[in-house]
Amino acid sequence: MVDVSLQLRSFIGLFLLAAIAWLLGPRKRVPVALLLGAIGLQLGLTWLLYTAPPFRAFLTSLTGVVEVLQQITDEGAQFVFGYLAGSEAPWIPNPDAAPGSAFLFAFQALPMVIVLSALSALLWRWRVLELLVQGFALAFRRLLNLSGAASLGAAANIFLGMTESPVLIRPRLPDMSRSDLFLIMTVGFSTVAGSVMAVYVTFLSGVIEDAAGHIFTASLISIPAAVLLARLMMPPEGESEEAKSREKIPQTIYQSSMDALTTGVSDGMRLYFNIIFMLLVFTSLVALVNVLLGVFPDFAGAPLSVDRILGWVFAPIVWLAGIPWNEANAAGALMGLKTALNELIAYGRLAEVSDELSPRTSLIMTYAICGFANFSSIGILTGGLVAIAPSRREDILQLAPRALISGTLATLMTGAAVGVMPMSMFGL
Repeated sequence: MVDVSLQLRSFIGLFLLAAIAWLLGPRKRVPVALLLGAIGLQLGLTWLLYTAPPFRAFLTSLTGVVEVLQQITDEGAQFVFGYLAGSEAPWIPNPDAAPGSAFLFAFQALPMVIVLSALSALLWRWRVLELLVQGFALAFRRLLNLSGAASLGAAANIFLGMTESPVLIRPRLPDMSRSDLFLIMTVGFSTVAGSVMAVYVTFLSGVIEDAAGHIFTASLISIPAAVLLARLMMPPEGESEEAKSREKIPQTIYQSSMDALTTGVSDGMRLYFNIIFMLLVFTSLVALVNVLLGVFPDFAGAPLSVDRILGWVFAPIVWLAGIPWNEANAAGALMGLKTALNELIAYGRLAEVSDELSPRTSLIMTYAICGFANFSSIGILTGGLVAIAPSRREDILQLAPRALISGTLATLMTGAAVGVMPMSMFGL
């Protein structure tokens, strides 16, 4: 049984993490209604999704959907890449190796990014995802008092990436308030795209059951936290009623189903190669830094490393989210790797150290890591936003570093919200 004091610390941590954002802002009057409403919405959504049988069944089914997608992706990948993607090999490098031990991430896991990107584009063309986004946008506009453009941009991040979702509100971006622009950027950093969820599931398959459902839940409940923290760090200066009007999704995103399919494939290819080479470069950089740190003498009985240093930096912060202190260094290292490098590397490391962490800590970190808030994403987000709203270039460049902080705090709040819940609710 989980110590109730840890759940209480997670609950208090929700408010303390919000307080950090308030201290980093202009420190104006705290919007108490938004504070309680956002935290209540996080906790309420989490409880509803994992206790109401229809929603629980939906979340459980997502992993099965991912497995089916992986099977059909394997068919295409094996046709294109042959034995590199798992088909019959022309030779056996190691006859004694266990089945599946020759798993090749780039050829067996990542091709699903391209398939999902194409499927997402088709679902947009067929208005399936459009209706879902409109529904979430209406809820966020009513519950969180957002403008039409802000609510639409925030809702789109549940399914799209941080550079794709702003396209839906392109006409509003030139005149959008700095507060709403900052909110859109914060939400982008604190959520993940549907096209990469399956990749995370690949990493988490041995860490947590029904990983796809947890990833979807994390991306959804991070939005109220992101809205709250964005408003605390950059409060609105006052908006017209017209700005709060209903925002409609542009109808000409794709000209036809074939246009959606080909565009989705092209976007997926860019994402595919971006993931491959980002992983290659950043993994190499971590190794380089560890080599350089090896020059220094051991500290506290062990060599210095990137993991240990990041663990010391983030340990107090993950402790606020409800992580026991004896696991805070390991959990802090995961959060540090996610922020300094990216969430893919952090999830890979979580899979490696999960045996050293309690199930509760692994669950909290699964949620806390789930977001695009890292240093490399600053360039990705600013580049994408400047391309579609060049007149806001100065604002975008000024706000991006602060949005990275608020986005990181938002995912930590999401981890804390899960930590408040009884672990039996998640089958732990």
